[in-house]
Amino acid sequence: MAKAEAVKKEVAPKAAPKKEKAAAAPKELKTYGTGRRKDAVARVWVKRGNGKITVNGKSFETYFARPVLRMIINQPFAAIERVGNFDIECTVCGGGLSGQAGAVRLGISRALDEYDTVFHKALRSGGFLTRDSRVVERKKYGHKKARRSFQFSKR
Repeated sequence: MAKAEAVKKEVAPKAAPKKEKAAAAPKELKTYGTGRRKDAVARVWVKRGNGKITVNGKSFETYFARPVLRMIINQPFAAIERVGNFDIECTVCGGGLSGQAGAVRLGISRALDEYDTVFHKALRSGGFLTRDSRVVERKKYGHKKARRSFQFSKR
């Protein structure tokens, strides 16, 4: 028995001396949120900044030319009263411009909620964290469109 204990003591790995970590500068907090609307999917990254928004490598003023779409994207910031405090970088694919703007809004809201949970109540009460599940209804056979039938003639 004494030999077995001696072997165990020899085999046991030696603890490596702990290295002291250098005080590194705090990393820039960058949070992610995914937004979907109709057929559009947006991947959104939010970080502290001065209000610069880029969509697919372009400024959001050129990508979303209509003022209504830009207003939709800025709604979450107005709800939390932090307009111009965050930089947004997002990639959007699928759908049209209206669906893409809605997807970006949901992605921004989710990323802001993850950034700081203080924003959750304002975003939830504004309805920005709820995914709009409405999608285009499929066309049925024997019909012109999803619900529109061909004209019926009795005689």
